[in-house]
Amino acid sequence: MRRLAATYNGSAAQHRALHEPKYRRWLDRLVYLPELADADLDDLDGLLVTERLHRAKFDAAAGRVLGVLERGATVIFLLGGPPPEWLPGARWEARFRSEQGNWMPTWFLHPGDGLGLRAADPEHPFLRRVPVENATWHHHGVLWPPEGAQPVIVTRDGASVIYLDRVSTPGTLLVATLDPIYHFGSYFMPACERFLDGFLPWVVEELLEDAGDGLSRAAR
Repeated sequence: MRRLAATYNGSAAQHRALHEPKYRRWLDRLVYLPELADADLDDLDGLLVTERLHRAKFDAAAGRVLGVLERGATVIFLLGGPPPEWLPGARWEARFRSEQGNWMPTWFLHPGDGLGLRAADPEHPFLRRVPVENATWHHHGVLWPPEGAQPVIVTRDGASVIYLDRVSTPGTLLVATLDPIYHFGSYFMPACERFLDGFLPWVVEELLEDAGDGLSRAAR
């Protein structure tokens, strides 16, 4: 099995989600955030960056995370908010702030409005594991991916909630504005469990496998 590690910030929500047996089985190991900057990640096929990390501590590990991409491996960002400034190619746009200034989305305040999410390419293999309805709870904002990247799930106006970028770095970059680890670990938003049930197997069995095959061909 391809080796995927996940960042771990020590919160109760992350502890519950990342130690849940059906999810933990897909992870080679957890990398504690304060140790990330000095961690040896060279044996990994992929790194899952979980949401709601301490920004200063995560920024201190930027070189280590980018190093995974520079050697051609995969990094998956679950953002749950604005990306770090050093994330290659990402252009962020905040959306769905309420008048009270929180992140409550319009579909939650006004049932029936919907988020208007759709598949950019209905044939994308991601959607066999994670249909659009399982990626629909709220997304805090959207991203405008760099030219040549592949949108996966988008809004009505074409902004990305999930996209795949194989152009900005030598590696593979998957970026999502979603926060499933936090919500599953906090015992609410049932769609997050359905998302993770399909997402982690897809990452390990398909995304990392495809990226690994490409690395092997390049080495030859």
